[in-house]
Amino acid sequence: MAGPTSSASTQGIHVSVRSRYIPEQSSPAERRYVFAYTVRIENRGTTRAQLRSRHWIITDGNGEVEEVRGPGVVGKQPILAPGESFEYTSGCVLKTAHGTMRGSYQMIRDDGSSFDAEIATFGLSLPTSLN
Repeated sequence: MAGPTSSASTQGIHVSVRSRYIPEQSSPAERRYVFAYTVRIENRGTTRAQLRSRHWIITDGNGEVEEVRGPGVVGKQPILAPGESFEYTSGCVLKTAHGTMRGSYQMIRDDGSSFDAEIATFGLSLPTSLN
């Protein structure tokens, strides 16, 4: 079951995300809630851009914030020509049944200029039938 979605565009780079709860990997009795999220990055601009690094801000239902930074996504630093897209799925573990994620991807163009492509806030939550 797909959960909440978000989308944002920055300098022609469109990032959309949808999340879902993974009950088979979760253990509410141990305060372990696992969520998967699928990200689609599209270059709707006119110049190539490469995803160099990621910055995530993960907030759980208690307001605790974790920041994650690192190179690329799922071990890749995709280069997107105009009209191209890249999609991947990753996950996170929360201590609460709901939370949010947001962040940015550092992108670099062929001319060496860089910018941060926004990842709009999206929710991580159990389906209402499980709450």
